Amino acid sequence: MLVRTSTDLGAIIRDRRKRLKLDQSSFAKRIGVSRQWVIEVEHGHARAELGLVLRALDALGISLDANSEQSNSRSSEKSGVDINAIVAKAKKRRA
Repeated sequence: MLVRTSTDLGAIIRDRRKRLKLDQSSFAKRIGVSRQWVIEVEHGHARAELGLVLRALDALGISLDANSEQSNSRSSEKSGVDINAIVAKAKKRRA
């Protein structure tokens, strides 16, 4: 999966949290942040502390794979989460 913006990452975090049936408060408590922090990250707040974002991803069981070869990145994208569908779904909810 290719994440290009903080909004993309926020949508992934929100989608996984909901799939795990965690509310924002429970998730915030699990990773040691405020509910407001979770809200901001899920909305793509670009200034979230990287260490906390990594802790959130770990708590959700999401791993990052930094791959500089585009051909490998494209093939692994097919077997992962469809980020475009998640972002489109998030945009529909806002409208």
